[in-house]
Amino acid sequence: MSMQPWFTDAKLGIFVHWGVYAVDGVQESWSFYDDIVPHDQYMSQFDRFTAARYDPRDWAALFARAGARYAVLTSRHHDGVALWDTAHGNLNVGRDLISGYADALRERGLKVGLYYSHSDWNHPDYASTRKPGRPPELADNRYSEVAAEYEDLAAWERFIAYRDGQIRELTSRYKPDLMWFDGEWDRSEEQWRIPELAALIRSEVPDVVFNARMLSEGDYATPEQGAPVVPPQGPWELCLTINDSWGFQHHDHNHKSVTQLIRYFTETIGGGGNLLLDVGPKEDGTIPAEQVERLEGLGDWIAKHAEAVYGTVRGLPAGHHYGPSTLSADRRTLYLTLFDAPRAEIGVRGMAGTVRRVTVLGSGTELAHRVIGGLHEAPGVLWIEPPAAADLDPHATVLAVELDGELELYRGPGRF
Repeated sequence: MSMQPWFTDAKLGIFVHWGVYAVDGVQESWSFYDDIVPHDQYMSQFDRFTAARYDPRDWAALFARAGARYAVLTSRHHDGVALWDTAHGNLNVGRDLISGYADALRERGLKVGLYYSHSDWNHPDYASTRKPGRPPELADNRYSEVAAEYEDLAAWERFIAYRDGQIRELTSRYKPDLMWFDGEWDRSEEQWRIPELAALIRSEVPDVVFNARMLSEGDYATPEQGAPVVPPQGPWELCLTINDSWGFQHHDHNHKSVTQLIRYFTETIGGGGNLLLDVGPKEDGTIPAEQVERLEGLGDWIAKHAEAVYGTVRGLPAGHHYGPSTLSADRRTLYLTLFDAPRAEIGVRGMAGTVRRVTVLGSGTELAHRVIGGLHEAPGVLWIEPPAAADLDPHATVLAVELDGELELYRGPGRF
């Protein structure tokens, strides 16, 4: 399957980690897995999860204001608690919290993504086998595996049937545009039966997009939290928290600033990726005000610079310009991002074509430019007049460099 064009054109998605873990504000699933919170205490949140103020249309409106083109909701995390009234397994919130989400996104023209964990640390048949290659006496965690002598392959078959039943429900009911899998490290591709799982999903949603945690069936790379210094080849997506937590945690006030988020965003799209920016709603379904404020701030910047965001491809490789850049799909306009107020002319190296004009995106002010130096096939340096203070964006300024033809770059060493 080829990558769906909507994904590479989207640039921004919103990740939503919402589940029973928001009641006490503890880490999703891992807090009981790692014995940070006793299992019975973690599960006591189940009866206190209300979703009392959940309004998916408010979510969708916020995501649209942020400039997002898709969202991904945790339909079921590693704790096994489903956000819909599944007929498979005994852990679900007793109602369907996904239909309204999917409908609201589509009303706004946003693509629908669903997160689903391969692993389920609460299912009675899950810890019935182990990943191949493990020492036979070792059970890494009682919630995920057993020692070799206790393996029960019939129980594992029951787990796979449960998993397939839930996936059939998700795909037939909600027709997700994207399935975002997680938890793949717990078993092998053969144990997960990845090709069969992919075929099951595509039988309901032929054009579905998979992240890399669908292993051999994945469509794009999924770096998490760590912004790649060298962008992956092909399509990719950086998933990133606004603070330090995926789900809502009362104590976590370490939110990234709007300026920092714009840096992450411009560097990501400049490398040809999407940013999947996470929010953690409270147990009642409301998104914390600090996160709303940051999404709206990012959205204001994107709206002002939309020409340099949507319909673009990855920009200049490192070394040509000190900052990220994007390139129009026709390769005739280069967009340069400036994080700081320039104190002198802005230099761009290795551009072999002719520049028609340079303007400040948002204000339209035209900037003088000239080329100095160059010898034989090695082009000179393009020097651009620095924008006036009135033309600078408080977060990041973008210059549109219009070319006479398609961008040509010189990557050689020059004459020795």
